[in-house]
Amino acid sequence: MADIIALGCGLVGEFVVTKLAQQGYDVHAVDLKIPRSIKNNAKISYHEGDIFTILYSLPKTKVVLNLLPGCIGEQIRPELIKSGLLIIDLAFTEVEPTIHHSLALEHGSRLVWDVGIAPGLSNMIVRQEYERDSRIRDLTIKVGGNPVVPDSEWSYMAPFSPSDVIEEYTRPARIISQGKPIIVDALSDAHRIEVTNFGEMEAFLTDGLRSLLNTAFSPNMREYTVRWPGHIQKWQREKDQLSDSQMIEAWKFDEDRREFTWMEIHVSYAEYEVIWEIVDTGKAGHSSMARTTGLVTVACAIELINQLAVDSESIEYGVFAPEDLKLNSIDRVIKFLQTEGVSIDRQIKE
Repeated sequence: MADIIALGCGLVGEFVVTKLAQQGYDVHAVDLKIPRSIKNNAKISYHEGDIFTILYSLPKTKVVLNLLPGCIGEQIRPELIKSGLLIIDLAFTEVEPTIHHSLALEHGSRLVWDVGIAPGLSNMIVRQEYERDSRIRDLTIKVGGNPVVPDSEWSYMAPFSPSDVIEEYTRPARIISQGKPIIVDALSDAHRIEVTNFGEMEAFLTDGLRSLLNTAFSPNMREYTVRWPGHIQKWQREKDQLSDSQMIEAWKFDEDRREFTWMEIHVSYAEYEVIWEIVDTGKAGHSSMARTTGLVTVACAIELINQLAVDSESIEYGVFAPEDLKLNSIDRVIKFLQTEGVSIDRQIKE
């Protein structure tokens, strides 16, 4: 019996599986193509093939990680839930997993979704700030993973499925303005910002608030994606001329190229502001986006496994967002990232 079954071994999935094995867990990885690093790791077992074909022949377990690309990840969710599994879900889909809440209750399943950096860690931090002081007037999240040095082409490498990035660029963005949900064009409100230690970059609206839209944390909330200037304008010019395969090749991740992930969470009150800055530049051959995304997933998985071992009867069934985690769990997730070398800084400005 495996402690965890991990579905998906892309750049982030490979990191998650490897890190969990390093933490001492018995992990079974599944994907169409298993990375060599996992095949060569004696601590990890694996199945190579179509997940829908081999799903019911996998080792017995209670905890499953959904690390698949969005469209496939959504297709597999109902099957995992009907099996009564406890699921940590990173698959980024337009269809929010909350549609499966009743199914999860019926089958004694728990699914925690959007367990990455943003959405994910961002939601947890906002919840933490709201519990400290609920009088938040304005909330802005800015996040991006990019090469350290821009180039004359795209100045970008996709750390996960390029199709998910394209969907991010095309899906209308939902924001909260004066207490009301508003739909605006993706990529709108583009403006230059200064990113500490890296220089001038560009932020534009994307549909990243996700489950925060269903909270009352602030009457004004927005999420921006951050890229080097010129990137999004090039995409707007050339998107209709490039095939999916050409885009995938153009944005292919280069492991030898230095890159970084940066996130700023700006929480405004009437009398003061709180600014969180999260930065990572990769470590031990793993990219910053794989680390900052994957470490949140790993921490959430560890929380669930520990709860299963210590007090399984306290596990609540249903579908839950990152901000629904208990505050002590959120605190442990943040500390886990810091222990792993991710820079997380919180400042108060009067």
